[in-house]
This record gives sequence, structure tokens and C-alpha cells, in this order.
Amino acid sequence: MEEELKLHKCIICEQEKVFGIMICSEFLCDDCEAEMVRTDVMDARYPFFIHQMNKIWYKQDA
Repeated sequence: MEEELKLHKCIICEQEKVFGIMICSEFLCDDCEAEMVRTDVMDARYPFFIHQMNKIWYKQDA
């Protein structure tokens, strides 16, 4: 039986992707995960990643 691949919206890039991980019911795509791991804390992108990841803990509608 062939398994259907499901698209999920990434919490970081906000694109629909197939592969990644779920963190507290939010999806993080493989591409963003890899980029985050490689990003130094002094990199200009680091605060953006932190801001996007905070969406996991602070829901807009809560």
C-alpha cells in the first residue's frame, strides 16, 4: 500500500513542506532545521529564528 505524503506549514519559513519534525504540534521543515543548527548566535538571522520558534509557545489566538 502506498502512503500519501502530507504537507505541513513550517513555523520558520511558512512554506508547505513534506519532510521535517513536529514540536508541540508545530512543524519545522528539514531545511530550516539544518539552517538553524548551522547558524551562529552572532548571525543576523539568529533573532529571526528565535522569534519564529517563540510561536510554538505563544499562540496568537491564546
